[in-house]
Amino acid sequence: MIVQWLETQMKVFLLHPFTVLPFFLLLFFLYKFLFSNPQTIKHLPPSPTKLPIIGNLHQIDQFPHRSLHNLSKKHGELMLLHFGSNPVLVVSSAEAACEIMKTHDSIFSDRPALSKYKRLLYDCKDVATAPYGDYWRRMRSICVLQLLSYKRVQSFHDVREEETAQMIKEIERSKTAVNLSKMFANFTSDVICRVAFGMKFNGERDGINFKKLQEKHEELIGSINVGDFIPWLAWVNHINGVEREIKKVSGDMDRFLEGIVQEHSDRLSKTRGSKHGTNSTQDFVDVLLELQHSPAAEISINKESIKAIILDMFVAGSTTTYATLEWAMSELLRNPGAMESLKKEVRGTTRGKASISENDLEKMEYLKAVIKETLRLHPTVPLLLPRISTQQVKINGYVIPARTEVIINAWAIHRDPTFWNDPVQFNPERFLNSPIDFKGQHYNLIPFGSGRRGCPGILFGTANLELVLANLMQKFDWELPERAEGKTLDMEEYPGLTSHRKNPLLAIAFPHST
Repeated sequence: MIVQWLETQMKVFLLHPFTVLPFFLLLFFLYKFLFSNPQTIKHLPPSPTKLPIIGNLHQIDQFPHRSLHNLSKKHGELMLLHFGSNPVLVVSSAEAACEIMKTHDSIFSDRPALSKYKRLLYDCKDVATAPYGDYWRRMRSICVLQLLSYKRVQSFHDVREEETAQMIKEIERSKTAVNLSKMFANFTSDVICRVAFGMKFNGERDGINFKKLQEKHEELIGSINVGDFIPWLAWVNHINGVEREIKKVSGDMDRFLEGIVQEHSDRLSKTRGSKHGTNSTQDFVDVLLELQHSPAAEISINKESIKAIILDMFVAGSTTTYATLEWAMSELLRNPGAMESLKKEVRGTTRGKASISENDLEKMEYLKAVIKETLRLHPTVPLLLPRISTQQVKINGYVIPARTEVIINAWAIHRDPTFWNDPVQFNPERFLNSPIDFKGQHYNLIPFGSGRRGCPGILFGTANLELVLANLMQKFDWELPERAEGKTLDMEEYPGLTSHRKNPLLAIAFPHST
């Protein structure tokens, strides 16, 4: 019947071609839509079925690293999704991550131009979200050479030690369970404030509570703006209040940072030409302002860039350190054997000492293993920051079109059972006598990313982590409230760009005499 019908239509077409031509064009496009496979034609990576308009957004829940991991189990280590009409490549293996961040690093070093980054990070003038190019290279060079070098990080050891000592005193004064989450948040914020601004902010300044503002800023950075994926739905943010919040938070943050930069600038003007200050005592704003005013500086920098870089220090440095400390203590409380091993190492290394020195930390191999294992199980940014391809390229035989957004699921890679034994178990011993590190050369462990877009603040962050954890182990014995078993401790996450505990971490500290 179908053959006869097609023969009849062909006869009609030969006699009256212009009459039935639209009909055949419709059949052709219908066939292409129903039966052609774009993955086969272009050899794109495999994809889950997508819906009109929203693409695969309906398959992403409040914990994207988990839902993407589940999808990758079915569709593979390279998986092509669509968020709205935007193509998104999801990478879920160390081998594929190496292809992106090493073999083809230059092609995948750009960032997607998300509206929230533009609004909240000075039109992407910071280092983390700036487009790949000359400006980004200049700003990264400033951070690596002037702000986050080994020498500069070492110059702030007094700040780290003083703030750690202050936290230890607060714990000693506590008569009930200690809210470690709050203490870690205050510690990291105070350290960053002193290093960046030269002062702490424990209350309001010009009507702005900086710590609360910082928390709200982080929440907005980690939120999803539907307008970035479905542009004609951008109006939703005006209805649900997000637009109003972004405007207020970005305005308050700019007012706060403007005041800080202006104070430093006025002070620098008064002392310029004198011997006031040295590189060892300057805070970040001082260093950046000197670069701005120095005629010999190889890199020029304006006030907007200064504010963007300083804001980067908080977004990348404060919240990630605080979250890692939270997860490290959570895992140690859940695993008493690991805590005992760490206490034994710390107390053995510092026997008879009232305080812990940088030299002591260098000897603590188990401490470093605990931090590595914490970052493996709980990478603070589980999906890293997205990249975008600048040209078409082949990865593992698949074609990746230009302007494809790339998400590297570090959380999934860190739990890959083909590489890690018992991947969901907290086991610091796996890193003893192991060359694997998190500095970007081993793609099975990439909490800070790798390549051109790797985090430049690794030294700064790990210095804080090591000092705090070592002091907590040297000064106290720990247990959960009401002598609860470690395995009963909840480990729920709070959704967002950075992985935090959902509920505050409470623990009881028993002073230990050194």
